[in-house]
Amino acid sequence: MPSNDGPSTADQQLIDHAARHGLAVTAKQFEVWRRAGLLPGNVPGGGLGRGRGSTSSPPPESFDLVLALARRAGRGRRPTDLALLLFADGHPVPEATVRAAFRTAVHAAVLPGEDDGLNDDPGLEERVDHVAGRLAGQEFVLVPARARRIDERIARILGELPQELAELDENSEPTPMTPQDASLAAVTATLGGTMSVQEIGDLLRGMNPGTAAQPFASLVETTQQDTPQAADLVMADDGSLTFLPEGDARDQLRGLAGTASMEDLRVGWRTAQQVREWALGLCDQVEAELDDGQPGEAVTLWLTGRGLPSGMSVLETLRERRWTPSNGAFSALLLLFQRQMYEVLDGLVPGCQWPVLEMPGVLAPPVRDLIRTAVQRTTSAQED
Repeated sequence: MPSNDGPSTADQQLIDHAARHGLAVTAKQFEVWRRAGLLPGNVPGGGLGRGRGSTSSPPPESFDLVLALARRAGRGRRPTDLALLLFADGHPVPEATVRAAFRTAVHAAVLPGEDDGLNDDPGLEERVDHVAGRLAGQEFVLVPARARRIDERIARILGELPQELAELDENSEPTPMTPQDASLAAVTATLGGTMSVQEIGDLLRGMNPGTAAQPFASLVETTQQDTPQAADLVMADDGSLTFLPEGDARDQLRGLAGTASMEDLRVGWRTAQQVREWALGLCDQVEAELDDGQPGEAVTLWLTGRGLPSGMSVLETLRERRWTPSNGAFSALLLLFQRQMYEVLDGLVPGCQWPVLEMPGVLAPPVRDLIRTAVQRTTSAQED
């Protein structure tokens, strides 16, 4: 801590270190960063003798942290954002601070009105009804504008779906979700922890409003009748997925923020960033091919993945027009939770159609690489 006469000797070392790198920092900034848990305190040393006080020295990691903080800090940048950005860059931010920042990202995911006007211990149905009431008039964006424009341009060039592909959709009376339906489904899944395969199929159809036939949605909807033995292991009679934990899904993410290894948190963050870069890059490539009037690999990949999880990754990226470190942390935890659920699923149904997940267009490549580690871990455990 600085004294009335100026910074301590230890803090002066950090100030001088920053100055040698062309950065200006002050002892007052150190106080702010230490209160936020971003910078560790100085380490007390021995006495100077004859009443001259005692010495202290900065921990070795403080030198790099001060440089990183000086470069990243700015007006309006929250301490939790700084913690996440520095952690992602590989700087030695205190573990407790990093985990708290990830939890804060989950705390920020508040549903409208869920904290007011409820009984002390409301049931799931009451909570869903209460939140749904607050959402009245607010529509969930199923297809962001950029994706809708790309869909329309491709449709003008390529026309209708080939008949042989359309015949793979076994649902003769599909019920695609409307934006209002999707809002209610999202609330129910968040508060209850699961969705039925029929709801998942309806959601996939709602996210592809311009496509008359959707084979992948049909495949999801017919899972129970197509693979009854496997379905019995992971689904209830109503089609809900029994291997997903019950209760508020955000509780699971908060738990991961506290229990996942620091390396896994960093991998999740990196994967979330890579998914965003991949999705935006795909949009750019598709638009470039359409501008040239020559649909190619990017358009093919767009069409292949449009009704698959990779397409959902694109739509989710486009919904988040303004990316923040908090968005990245929340996405990272979601990805780690997905990987965890794939591990659980593979324990229940060994093999679990992993070859399907490896097929081009099914998963965004960064997600596929993340999930592949789940396959490798469960396979190794089964072999042992």
